[in-house]
Amino acid sequence: MTGVVFDPIVPLWLLAALAVLSGLAISVALLRGLAGWAWRGAAGLVILAALAGPVLQTENRAPLSDIVLMLVDGSASQRLSDRETQTEEAAAVLEARLAARENTEVRRIEVGDADGDGGTEMMAALSEALAQEPRGRIAGIVALSDGQVHDMERAPDLPAPFHLLQSGREGDWDRRLSIKNAPAFAILGEPVTLTLRIEDSGAAPTDVDRVEVDVAVDGAEPQRFSVPLDRDIELPVTLPHSGRNVIQFSVPMAEGELTERNNAALVQINGVRDRLRVLLVSGEPHPGGRTWRNLLKSDASVDLVHFTILRPPEKQDGVPVSELSLIAFPTRELFLEKVEDFDLIIFDRYQRRGILPSLYLESVADYVRKGGAVLVAAGPDYASADSIYRSPLAEVLPASPTARVIEEAYAPAVSELGARHPVTAGLPDQDTWGRWLRQIEVTPEAGDVLMTGSDDRPLLVLNRVEEGRVALLASDHAWLWARGYEGGGPQLELLRRLAHWMMGEPELEEEALSAEPTGQTLRIVRRSLEEAVGPLTITTPSGDAVTLEMFESTPGQFETVFEGPEMGLYRLVQDDLETVVGLGPAAPREFEATIASAEALTPLLKTTRGGVLALEDGVPGVRNVREGRPAAGRNWIGLTAREAFETLDVARAPLLPGWLVLLLASGFILMGWLREGRR
Repeated sequence: MTGVVFDPIVPLWLLAALAVLSGLAISVALLRGLAGWAWRGAAGLVILAALAGPVLQTENRAPLSDIVLMLVDGSASQRLSDRETQTEEAAAVLEARLAARENTEVRRIEVGDADGDGGTEMMAALSEALAQEPRGRIAGIVALSDGQVHDMERAPDLPAPFHLLQSGREGDWDRRLSIKNAPAFAILGEPVTLTLRIEDSGAAPTDVDRVEVDVAVDGAEPQRFSVPLDRDIELPVTLPHSGRNVIQFSVPMAEGELTERNNAALVQINGVRDRLRVLLVSGEPHPGGRTWRNLLKSDASVDLVHFTILRPPEKQDGVPVSELSLIAFPTRELFLEKVEDFDLIIFDRYQRRGILPSLYLESVADYVRKGGAVLVAAGPDYASADSIYRSPLAEVLPASPTARVIEEAYAPAVSELGARHPVTAGLPDQDTWGRWLRQIEVTPEAGDVLMTGSDDRPLLVLNRVEEGRVALLASDHAWLWARGYEGGGPQLELLRRLAHWMMGEPELEEEALSAEPTGQTLRIVRRSLEEAVGPLTITTPSGDAVTLEMFESTPGQFETVFEGPEMGLYRLVQDDLETVVGLGPAAPREFEATIASAEALTPLLKTTRGGVLALEDGVPGVRNVREGRPAAGRNWIGLTAREAFETLDVARAPLLPGWLVLLLASGFILMGWLREGRR
């Protein structure tokens, strides 16, 4: 390409000043009537033109090809039916047609599944491709997809027409199950309402108004119900146990539907107790009684009933009963009629004085066998003839007293077994614990000794009795830690763990198998009092079984990591323990909407005047269209020819040679002088 450009010899301000002066001189000559003013003006123009530096510029250009971006959707929803084959065949035909177009290059961009459950992130892939290519060479963008794109908020500004060649079939249909309003936590014993909906989309059968749905809790045998189609159903659910509850809803796959991946939904709800009902029975006032009361009252979720014997029968102080400001305690109601309403009963330095008849204590023993929890904080009363051990409660207590009370200082210690038990494992700063000053000598008869005291005698003994749990703390000096005696100790943490173990909190079970999902990864934890555990068997949602070994990370805790190959319900079995866990949503985002649709891409198509054509009707032809014109029609898509080029080199030559400028300027000046002289 050749053209004239200017490269001034002098600064522009000086060139402008000379032009003004020349104009003034010519104007004066014209006003005075000098005959040679025109020739002198021509000479000035020649000089000014020479100073402006006109240059003849010649560019050597090479044409650049047009670029067409071809986005090929390979996400999970594209693997339904024959969409993958349909897309690959169309991509091959389209690529050949574009290659036959003069001066055209094709950039194929593979679009897969996003990390996690992000769905199809086509716009992110398109933005990255546009950043690597000159926008002035983009002639068009063609997407081969089902149209289910999940990142339209990241759509870039496009320099050329955008077209969608849509996969799928006109007769496609699918059935989907969804759950709404599923909370992360729910209160045990109280129903939580979930919203269940089963809906058909696409060319679904019209003669179906009810479908069967299966409901399974923690991988147990499912129950089947018949529910209406295309309606929200309020479903009350009561959690069966504390901790993680995994509820799976599923619908059998119908003949002809696209996929069963969205026919199921996993709901994981943690069951928590609303109010923990605790009965504290204090045999007599002592410093440790306030410690127990403060611990239990500090927890807003605890309903505490405190039964304290302030005036035992042997106390004779001469005060008439009618003048005592005490109320009769409802012992029969608490220990017979409503004893099963309590989650935990604590006997703190209680001894038999005839206040609670043996019938009441026998009721407490039955309460333990049926799943209740009893904690005995023993003092000298436990070693006496009136010990609570010498009552019907002896059948459930884990250790018997020897009648010896040890009155000497000792530092409580965690036993070898206690280092593996979640109640005492990992208690901080064991070497700095303050000493206690009294211990009741007991002989363990059942259960586990977690802490020892003077001369390694049993201090804390835990046991399971049928469905219930019992704990014995063979000292009433735990309150010394709370007062900071000799540095104190983790009194609140120990008693909190102890109380929560007795009430069956899952995180404190000594034999437990659990899994924590993070993305596609399962961190599996096994707690055990044994030195070794057996192999772990994992059953995937597709039914494949995988066996793993677990390794001890801390005393009593074994761990392993498993990368889940798919989303859904995993069943974990080890020794006699079994649990289930959901990895990701049962119906990933890719399968929330499976029917091919251009709805998500419509704004982009309208902006660029592109079109939507079904691959079911064949691969469209390719035409050239002018920029701003409609770029799609019946069975064709349009591309905008960019006519881009690359400048290889530039050659410059002066437009006016120096000798010519001198000759012209001199000639015009001479003609002006002659003209004026002749006059």
